Amino acid sequence: MMRKAREGRVVVTRPAYGFRYNEARDALVVCEPEMAVVEKVLRLAADGLGQNAIQTRLFREGVPSPTGKPQWDWSMIKKIVYNDAYRPHTFEEISALLAPEVAATLDPDKEYGVQWYNRQRVTERTISESDGNGGRRYRKTRTFKWRPREEWVAAPIPAHVPRSLVDLARSAMDGRSGRERKYQSRPWELRGLMRCQCGRKIQTRTTQLKSGYRYYYYFCPRAGKRAYPCKQKCLRAEKAEATVWDFVCGMRKHPERIRVGMERLIAQERDGRRSDPEREAAVWAQKAAECARLRGAYQDQQAAGLMSLAELDSKLEELESTRRMAEAEIAALVAQEERVEELERDRDALLEFYAGAVSEALDQLDGEERNRVYRMLRLEITPRPDGILDVRGILSDSLQIRHENGNAADDFVLTERYLPVGRSVVRTASRIYEIGAM
Repeated sequence: MMRKAREGRVVVTRPAYGFRYNEARDALVVCEPEMAVVEKVLRLAADGLGQNAIQTRLFREGVPSPTGKPQWDWSMIKKIVYNDAYRPHTFEEISALLAPEVAATLDPDKEYGVQWYNRQRVTERTISESDGNGGRRYRKTRTFKWRPREEWVAAPIPAHVPRSLVDLARSAMDGRSGRERKYQSRPWELRGLMRCQCGRKIQTRTTQLKSGYRYYYYFCPRAGKRAYPCKQKCLRAEKAEATVWDFVCGMRKHPERIRVGMERLIAQERDGRRSDPEREAAVWAQKAAECARLRGAYQDQQAAGLMSLAELDSKLEELESTRRMAEAEIAALVAQEERVEELERDRDALLEFYAGAVSEALDQLDGEERNRVYRMLRLEITPRPDGILDVRGILSDSLQIRHENGNAADDFVLTERYLPVGRSVVRTASRIYEIGAM
């Protein structure tokens, strides 16, 4: 099995939702109806809906789960959002994960998803125990342990949904902080924005000494546990927050980068919309009105004895399904328009923020206000065990920040995500940040 996976062939008992085996059963092809559902789930997540809300929406619209049940498992919704099989990778990205001979068979102009293998180590043991009658009985137990990421084996599969949609859905789901705690020990500036390399969301921790002094940390819940190979160390909250905030403050000298980045994000969102959303919304509204008219007509026919109750129930069920679909499509179109308007508001707010910002005013912003600025910049932060923070957002795809002894020291390296920018050097206070060419 592993030999075939290293050769780039797909070897799974059951393909991921949205895919089917080809005739040779060594590669996957896209199943259009199921992939449309995957895209729907991603768009709902990108609109800010949580797993339970998406589950309810799919149930009301009559979309069956991958197992054929009427109600989706909320964990399956999360798996779709974070499954790399649905996230397109460029030829350069996928080639770095494959053997050279496998990468040579791919089309450089296409994008590919990733099917992962060898992610867990399974240990099986046989346990002997008493059966209560003087005899012995045996049962098998399995222990699962995550392997280091460099041991994972990748296989290329077709990509279908837009990468920007997957990234936006993940960012929106990462940003959902759930219920607010009634008493917080401090405002956490980076709360909801950090994710470990192992895939888990970074959490917060407060430790208090007997003297009453408190230490504040960001930590990965998998780090230090035997079942997972995560080596991420705890991050002192004050140091990590100061490093990111210093860079964001430094960008006030280059507001044009922010404007271009937000314009690119807005353009991507508009490109993902339907060709004529207003006309399409009008068509769905007309269908909903037609369903209401036909409902009354069918009831009149049944009252006149022209239709049985069974026939009426069948007709009304069809009308209700069509009405729910029309309302869902109208809601999706409205949500898309609201998302564009929200991006435009964030663009204007950011430009106004940086235009009138001075160092003294920036330092007076509290943690919640800084967190709001980070969310408008769409920052996604990934700490690394070597002390580097990988920061993604409207300005870049990978901003690497190294902080030594609590200070941002080395270089910042930016690559493209939402907008390409030129090469320049941003100087703020005592630090130099280098913005790499796209």
